[in-house]
Amino acid sequence: MKLKRLLALGLAASLAALALTGCGETAPTDSNDDQKSTVSTDSAPTEETSAESAELRIAAQPYPLYTPIWVAYEEGYLQEEFDAIGAAFTWQEFKSGPLVNEAVAAGEADLGFMADLPAIIAKSSGQPIEIISNVAYGEKGLAVLVKSDSEISSVAELKGKKVAYATGSYAQHLLAVLLDKEGLKLEDVESINLGAGDQPSALASGEVDAIVIWEQYISQLTSDGTAKVLADGTGVKRGNMITYILSDYADQNPEVVKAWIRALNRGNELLKDDPDKAADAVAEDFGVSTELMRKIIDNFTYSTELTPDDIAEITAVKDFSLEAGIISEDVDISKFINTEYLDNLD
Repeated sequence: MKLKRLLALGLAASLAALALTGCGETAPTDSNDDQKSTVSTDSAPTEETSAESAELRIAAQPYPLYTPIWVAYEEGYLQEEFDAIGAAFTWQEFKSGPLVNEAVAAGEADLGFMADLPAIIAKSSGQPIEIISNVAYGEKGLAVLVKSDSEISSVAELKGKKVAYATGSYAQHLLAVLLDKEGLKLEDVESINLGAGDQPSALASGEVDAIVIWEQYISQLTSDGTAKVLADGTGVKRGNMITYILSDYADQNPEVVKAWIRALNRGNELLKDDPDKAADAVAEDFGVSTELMRKIIDNFTYSTELTPDDIAEITAVKDFSLEAGIISEDVDISKFINTEYLDNLD
C-alpha cells in the first residue's frame, strides 16, 4: 500500500502542478498544512448501484490518535471495502482538525476525522455535518509539556507564561479545563497559535514555556529527554476522536458510510489481535519507530462505537466550550451525532 501511495502522490502532484500552471496560479501553502493526496483507482464499476461511481474525499490527519484508520488504509482494508461496493476515495492529509474543517467548508472534502472540539466548532459555525462514528479516546493522548529542566511544576504556574497550541484544536480545550481547575482562564496565559509540527522546536529553543500537544509528539519528546509532562487529560478529558461527514453526502451514499466504518472495524480488529503488526504498518506514517508506536497504542482505546459515555463526553466538551466562549452558537448533540450507520451495519 505504501508503494501505491507514493506513486499516487507523484501523479497527483504532477497533475496539480499542470493545472495550476495552466491557470497562471501558484499552489496555496500553509505552515501548518503539509498536504499530500492519493487517489483510489483500483475499482472500475460498470453497473449503476447505490454506491457505484460514488467518490469519498477524505481529509486525513497523520497522528496515532487515528491509528485504526491508518491501519485500514495501509493494510488495504479501506480499498477492499470500497472496491466491494464499487466506490472510490481520495485521501488528502492535513496537520490539524481546524485545517480539515477549512477543507470541508471550502467544498474540498466530504469526510474528516478529528478530535471532539474542532468538530464541535465546525458544527457551531454552521457546517452541515454529522458525527457517524467514534475512532478512539485516550486521556494520556494529549498533554501539556514543559522542557525537562523547566522550573514550572504545576498548571497554576503557567499564569503569564507563553503556551503554544493549535487554536481550535482539542488541545485548546484541555488547556482551558486545566486552567479552570486552578481558577484561571485562557486569558491568563500568553497563547501562541502553533501547529503540532512547530511546537517541539519552539519549546526546545525556549521561545515558549509550554506546549499542549498530542501523540506521537508526547512520546517522542519525553523519550528523548526534551520535555516532561506537566499534566495530561487523566481525570479531566476523555479525548474523543471522531469521524464526521457532510450530511447530504451521507444521505445520498449510505453504503459508502458503512464501508468506511467496516474498514475501521477491521483496523480495530488487527490492533486487538496483532498490535505488533498494526504498529509496524503505520509507524512510518507517524515518523516513529515500531517500538515506540507499540507503546503509543497502549495509550488509547480504539473503537467506532459511540457509547453513552462517548456522547456524554462530547456533550460536556460542547457545554464547556459554549460557556468559555470558544464557540458562540450552541449545538444540538442529538442531531449532531448520528448512530444510524453504526446501528445498521451489515
